[in-house]
Amino acid sequence: MASIKQFQVTFDCAEPERVARFWCEVLGYVVPPPPPGFAGWDDFDRSLPPERQGSAFACVDPSGAGPRLFFQRVPEGKVVKNRVHLDVRVGTGLVGEERLAALEAECARLVPLGAARVRLLPADGFNESCIVMQDVEGNEFCLD
Repeated sequence: MASIKQFQVTFDCAEPERVARFWCEVLGYVVPPPPPGFAGWDDFDRSLPPERQGSAFACVDPSGAGPRLFFQRVPEGKVVKNRVHLDVRVGTGLVGEERLAALEAECARLVPLGAARVRLLPADGFNESCIVMQDVEGNEFCLD
């Protein structure tokens, strides 16, 4: 049986480009080049039928190590907690106050970009501290 080498994470959302650009800022990702024959993504988008314009956007890890993130417009809004979420690993290898300081610094960077802080989950003797956040459309993620 062959192993899977690549995967992408897909987000359902109302405004794909807005959410994608937020995640570019969070993760240091970039917008990939447009398809051949188009000067930019706006040109490509205008070539689509009106009902498909603005319906999808993507971002990629410039190093190629991380998964591609794909954002697709859906008609319904978010109403319940995510069943899957991203952990943004900013405190890896850190413990105690040093870890908490790294998490708080990243939280302070992301809030002006449109993220919302939900709550701090303090270290409990089994897990280290993390901060539960929401992106610009309310999708949960953790600073871990």
